Formats: sequence, C-alpha cells, structure tokens
Amino acid sequence: MTDPRAPTPYRAAWWLPGAHWQTLWPFLFRPAAPPVRASQRLELPDGDFVDLAWFGAEQAPVVLVLHGLEGGLRSHYVRRTVHALNRAGYQSCVFQFRGCSGEPNRLARSYHSGDTGDLARVLEQLRGQGQPAQAAIGYSLGGNVLLKWLGEQGARASLRCAMAVSVPFDLGDAADRMATGLSRIYQRYLIDSLARKCRGKFRRHGTPSTIPLSQLRTFRRFDDQVTAPLHGFADVNDYYARSSSRQFLHAIRIPTLLLHAADDPFMYPTTVPTAAELADSVELELVQRGGHVGFVTGGWPGRGRCWFSQRLTTWLGANDVHPYRNHPTASR
Repeated sequence: MTDPRAPTPYRAAWWLPGAHWQTLWPFLFRPAAPPVRASQRLELPDGDFVDLAWFGAEQAPVVLVLHGLEGGLRSHYVRRTVHALNRAGYQSCVFQFRGCSGEPNRLARSYHSGDTGDLARVLEQLRGQGQPAQAAIGYSLGGNVLLKWLGEQGARASLRCAMAVSVPFDLGDAADRMATGLSRIYQRYLIDSLARKCRGKFRRHGTPSTIPLSQLRTFRRFDDQVTAPLHGFADVNDYYARSSSRQFLHAIRIPTLLLHAADDPFMYPTTVPTAAELADSVELELVQRGGHVGFVTGGWPGRGRCWFSQRLTTWLGANDVHPYRNHPTASR
C-alpha cells in the first residue's frame, strides 16, 4: 500500500519553459476564491490591527498561512493552499499582514520581512481562543518571517511543523537580483503596489523619505527611504542584515521544510542556504525548475497544478498533524 504521507515526485510542466512562465502561469490562472468561514480582527498593542480569515471545519487542526509581499486572499498560492487544506480535512487561518486585507492599517508603519512580533501575537491569540495552530506555511516574505520567528524561538516554538516556500533567505541578494533582467518587471509591479499604499498614508502621517516615491524604483532605494526608517532600522543595510532569515536557520528546532527552485527569478542560486547552515530539523527540497511560488506540474494547461499545496499536506501527515477524522476526504 502506498504511504499517503509520502510526497509525489515533482516533475516540472514541460509546457512551461523557463522560470518566468513557471512564476506567471499560476498568477494568471488562479483558482476561484474559497468561501471564507469567518473573519477576525486582532487589535495590536500599538493601536494597529491585523485581519485573519478562517476556512474549513472548526473542529479540524489549524494551519496558519502567511502570504508574501503585497499578497493576501487574492494571491494564487493562498487560494490553492486553502483549497488543498480544505480537501484534506484541515482548517486554514490566513494571517493578513498590516494593510493587506483591503483596509489601510492605522499607523504610518506597515509590515516588513523581519517583523516577527505580529506573528507571535497572532499565534498567542489563537492559543488563547482555544484554536492553536498546529503548523504554519509561509510564502516568500511570509516564509522569511516564519523562519526568522522559528529561529528566534528555537525549542519554544509552539508549532508541530512548518513549511516555507520560495523564501528570499538573504534580502540583500534578493533586492539585487530583482534589479536585473526581466526580474525588474516583478520589482516594478510590487513597488508600484507599495507606493500606492504609501501615498495615502503619507498624506495623513507625513513621509519619512527625502526622495519622491516616484523616484524609488528599486527595492534597495525603497527600503532605504521608506521601510528602514518607518520600522526603526538605521538604513537599508541594517534592515537586510537583521531581517534575513538565512542566519536563523541553524537555530530552528521543529521539523521545517524549505521548498525552493534553483531558477527562482526573485533571487540568485547562491541565495539558497548550504547544508551546513541548516539545523538537523530543517529539510531543504531544491528543485531545478519551479520559478517563484510556481512549481507547476501536470499536463497541458487545463491539467496544470501547483505541487507545493500537495507537498504541504504530505508534510503535515509525515509530522503527525492529522486531518479532521470526520472530514469526508480524511480517510482517502
């Protein structure tokens, strides 16, 4: 009998040549939004808030989902993850970072790649209301936040297992890569989204930047003029040095899976950590083709699917996070 916890081998879709098609196809052909069971607002000690979205059966084990930069419930990977967890008998709680739930957050500050404080408060809230997260998955920026928190917590981490997908382990490396070649298209898209939010905020709170937003066209310049001063960093180099998750990987003490593609256009191949940098509890699955949060496999477009969501459910089972036993698909 086949072990349902064993991962299905990944084979990149032959009809998506190159990293950019692997990255763009899931974005362009995202699934329908799953129905939200409940929305929850968590008030933060500094007067701000974050929003949580709940999916699946209330009795099922909770998996916390962290999105990437400027992501949220519309993100293809969030939708695919929620659908997969629902089918497998798990409950999803999507943690939407400050300002990413469709309503501007109250303060001038926002979220950033190294902000683990809000994640800690969300996990504390879930425990306090009797719905503790059994596992968590983070994508891109959300994966960096998750890995940094796991390293900070060490053996105190209140999760049974975790998974991080397409993580920019070294933020400086990622910023430099995004400023080259076709990757500048993604940089432009993301910075335009950040700048739109900032313009509304800065009218209310004042701007930390000495340079107009329209001139901040790279991540290094934007993070130096906006992200760093808003969040208490000396400059962009201080922000990247203190927030990159690569330096925290050796301190992680719970089973953690890193899923990454060598051709990820958001970073260099050398951005990926070496085996010597990983704790014994951390497993790196590095595939050659997959793009950034792509990992598309299967036949011609109508049968294409993103392997990361299937890999998540097998990882949960392998680490004894069992699905809701009364769920119709739990025994399959």
